[in-house]
Amino acid sequence: MVATTPIVGDVVREIGGEAIDLVVLLQPGMDPHTFEPSPQDAARVARAAVIFAVGAGLEAFLDPLLRQAGGRARKVDLTEGIPLRPFEAGVEEVEEEEGHEAHGPMDPHVWLDPQNVITWTFTIERTLGELDPGHADRFRRNAEAYRAELKALDEWIQAQVASIPPERRLLVTEHQVFGYFAHRYGFTQAGVILPGVTTAAQPSAQEIARLEETIRTKGIRAIFVSSTVDPVLARRIAEDTGARLVRLYVDSLSEPGGEADSYLKMMRYNVQAIVEALR
Repeated sequence: MVATTPIVGDVVREIGGEAIDLVVLLQPGMDPHTFEPSPQDAARVARAAVIFAVGAGLEAFLDPLLRQAGGRARKVDLTEGIPLRPFEAGVEEVEEEEGHEAHGPMDPHVWLDPQNVITWTFTIERTLGELDPGHADRFRRNAEAYRAELKALDEWIQAQVASIPPERRLLVTEHQVFGYFAHRYGFTQAGVILPGVTTAAQPSAQEIARLEETIRTKGIRAIFVSSTVDPVLARRIAEDTGARLVRLYVDSLSEPGGEADSYLKMMRYNVQAIVEALR
C-alpha cells in the first residue's frame, strides 16, 4: 500500500503496525504542492492495492500519476467526512503556474487540527480491516490507542495556547496553511507572504509592503515558515519589520530521528515554537 505524504504515512503506520507493508511517496522535507513523481513512484502506485491521500486537492500530482501508472489501486481520500473550511477571505485563487495546479477553494491542511486526524483514524482502520480481515482486531486496538494519544494532544495544545494573550494570537505564515489550527485554538491568520493558496505563487512588491505594514501596525511578533519552503523572502520581511522568523513543520515531517519525525512530535514541536514566539 502507498501513502502520499510522510504525515499520512505516519498515521497509517500507527494503525497498521507491522501487519502492513507501506511505501510513502514523498520523502521528509518534500513540498506536496510542487512534488513531481518519478517513474519509480509510478511503479509503486501500479503495484499498490490502496493509496492513502489527504485529498481536497492537496496532491495535485496524484490523479495524473494514477492514470499513468494504471493498476487497480483504490484511492482513499482522508478528508472525506471532514467539514472542509474555505481559505481565508481576501486570498485569491492562483492560476496554474509552471504546470502545478492550485488547490481548489477549500483548504486541505486538515491535519493541523488533531480532531481531524481522529477522523482519519476511523477511515484508515476501516480500510485496513477490509483489506486484511484477519488483522482487523489488531487495527482496531491500534486505532483506539492512537485516538487516545490524539485526544491527549488536543488537550495539551489547548493548555499551551492558553498562555498566549488572545490579542497576540496572530499568525503570519508563508502561505495559507493554519486555517484549521487557528479555528480550533483561537488564532487569527493575520497575513501571508505568498499571495495564492499554494507555495508556487510569488508576491508583488506592493503585496510585500502591505504585509510589512500589517506586521508593524499590529505588533506581530513572529513570521512562521514551513520547513519545505525557501525562507529567503520571509527572512527579508522579518529583518524589515523586526519580527522573529520561526521555522515549523507543516506539510512534512523531519527526517527519522529528528525533532518532528512523527505527527504527534510535529504538533508538539510546532505548538511549543508558536507559544514561545507569541507569548
